[in-house]
Amino acid sequence: MRIIAFGDIHLEYVGVENITGLSKADLVIITGDFTNFGEQEDASPIIDAIRRINPKICAVPGNMDKASVENYLDELCINIHGKGFVLGDLGIFGVGGSNPTPFNTPTEFSEEELGKIVNSAYKDVKHAPIKVLISHTPPFNTATDLIGGGVHVGSTAIREFIEKKQPDFCFTGHIHESRGEDQIGRTLILNPGMLKDGGWIELNSQDDGSFIARLN
Repeated sequence: MRIIAFGDIHLEYVGVENITGLSKADLVIITGDFTNFGEQEDASPIIDAIRRINPKICAVPGNMDKASVENYLDELCINIHGKGFVLGDLGIFGVGGSNPTPFNTPTEFSEEELGKIVNSAYKDVKHAPIKVLISHTPPFNTATDLIGGGVHVGSTAIREFIEKKQPDFCFTGHIHESRGEDQIGRTLILNPGMLKDGGWIELNSQDDGSFIARLN
């Protein structure tokens, strides 16, 4: 099995054509921020372009996506914000939006709300052998949530969830300058950065039934 994940598209989706083997992936995961304070009509051409390459997609909305974007994801039955599903041995579950920012972006939640959303999504996959959390906002105090000046701006609720439940992987984004990886316990956290900068994540199954994730 091969899964590809990316996000932080921000209307610039030409780079999706450069993702190696995208059309043959078993699943494509979009980690949020299709738009810049945008609506459904802004996100739909992006989703259409990706689906023409590979129709097997799921997604969460980002903090820069308005409510109509999430509604459109629901209409397409690809939204995993606050929910999850099982694909083979993988339980894939999601939380979109972000913790509060200074910019009053369209889809923000309190830390308490984020905690409730991620725990609700986890219920859908808790019996899966391997769990993959798709969180638009990264966990607090990691290499994936650093902005300029070395300030950590990730979610404390997402970090607390990871510390307690220890999913195998967390694919995140939101903080463009924090492309990289980190670990909380046994949970590998990957932030591929912005799509326009050429970043994506690959998750590949191995002969022994395990999975390996890496940044590209």
